[in-house]
Amino acid sequence: MATAQQDEPPLQERQPLLGDRQGPVSEGNGSGAAGDAERGTFTRNLGTVEAFAIVISIVIGSGVFTSPGSIDTNVPSPGAALVVWLVGGVLAWTGASTLAELGTAIPGEGGVQPYLKYIYGDVFGFLAAWTWIVAVMPATLAILSIVFIESIYSAAGVVGQEANIVHKLLSVGVLVLISLANSISTKASTRLNNFFVGTKFVTIAAVVLVAFSAVAIHVFIGGEEQKGEPLDWYRKSWFGYRDSINPDGSVTHWEDLSSWETLGHLSAALYGALWAYSGWDKAIYISAELSAPAKQLPLAINTSIPTIILCFIAANASYYILLPWKIVSTTDSVAVTAITHFLGPASGTVAAVLICLVVAGSLLGNSFVAGRMAVAAANMNWFPQLFSVVGQVGAQPIEGGDDSSPPDGPKESPSDAPVNAIILSLIISAVYILLGSFRVLLTFNGLGEYTFFFLTVLGAIVLRYREPDLARPYKPTVLLPVIFALVSGFVVIRGAIFAPSQAVILLGLWGLGLAFYSARRRSQARGAV
Repeated sequence: MATAQQDEPPLQERQPLLGDRQGPVSEGNGSGAAGDAERGTFTRNLGTVEAFAIVISIVIGSGVFTSPGSIDTNVPSPGAALVVWLVGGVLAWTGASTLAELGTAIPGEGGVQPYLKYIYGDVFGFLAAWTWIVAVMPATLAILSIVFIESIYSAAGVVGQEANIVHKLLSVGVLVLISLANSISTKASTRLNNFFVGTKFVTIAAVVLVAFSAVAIHVFIGGEEQKGEPLDWYRKSWFGYRDSINPDGSVTHWEDLSSWETLGHLSAALYGALWAYSGWDKAIYISAELSAPAKQLPLAINTSIPTIILCFIAANASYYILLPWKIVSTTDSVAVTAITHFLGPASGTVAAVLICLVVAGSLLGNSFVAGRMAVAAANMNWFPQLFSVVGQVGAQPIEGGDDSSPPDGPKESPSDAPVNAIILSLIISAVYILLGSFRVLLTFNGLGEYTFFFLTVLGAIVLRYREPDLARPYKPTVLLPVIFALVSGFVVIRGAIFAPSQAVILLGLWGLGLAFYSARRRSQARGAV
């Protein structure tokens, strides 16, 4: 495959992070690093801006517009809610920084897969690949597709239709369209993705601008009432305890709760924030397509995550300005509710349209990554080679094996999209949409993700002491992975305790995956004889 020849960056920066190698980056000569730099499934033609845009597109999805209500329910004050959003963002940043350290030290396809393989062994790498391909990413795509259709229903004033078969089929239809868009080519996907990134910033900026207008109206015009409600943001303490109204109509009296009960609520709030920030790990999945990954990957992470944190905190502060505080905890469409409350139904409809575009962008980015995960697993011989084929549906023609083929082999496809892998992801996601629901899939997705995030970051700490001389072009302070390991471990344990059915299903999928792994190893061993 062609690579950039002009202004070629240093060897360690050019080292492909998603190449075939199973060891750390080497600065040696010969067929090691240099040779591997030329091998890979995808052309390395993306830069820091594209990586920044993909992270933004994936992370800024439905969470910032739908999670605030569930978070507000579980905190004693609006100020505490903003702190939870900050803590969730910092945790995402620590996790992303640790993965950037591993990504610049241990090449290999598929994000956390090669790191777990290098640290713990082949079976752990396979289990991570299996979990992401059959559970985490399909659940994520299913959730986003459901939210997309739910946003349209909400704008039309229709609620409670998630279990309806029409709602589910429409969700599948949206996912089919997104999969088709990602099947064109990498360049087409990233250009479309850049458009969606613009809509995300426009939507958040619109919410913040409306809130700023509300503050300006009060300061320069005056008035103690807003749509018939007291100006809570002005008259009440942002960190003072207030009773929380739950969606079912019950009330939480925070002064009556024990410290342990309060901690339980705060952990639930943090879980909601972590869902909103989910996707922070996805930059490493496209690092094989970065022209200088060791330099561009940390730069993309350390610019995109702080940008996202600022956007999320600004948006949530705006909700508390635009809405009476007793309303925030009772809605799962807080952005639409806030705009509608302040500007009227017509503006609420416009907000719903923008949020649909935001969710579509997140769908596009996650579908983009999901296909590449299956390619990674196939290149590691964990999955059938069918899923490593790019640019076409079906198996790659054998060079010279068809008399109708040109003498120099099969024609090169104009597309570099992993179509087979995208189809696999589409099918599994459609099954989840038809059989699951938003809340069930949300917990299921979190358990799968954070189990392996915990193991990966714990492994990064282990490597600091086991292999202190491992080349690490990017090496943040060890405090970052320690913080993330502690919190992610807590999130996994809490999730398993409070959602045992999803935990059992995940364990069953792991058992099925181990059986598949064992059968494939035996088949490969027989073929080698």
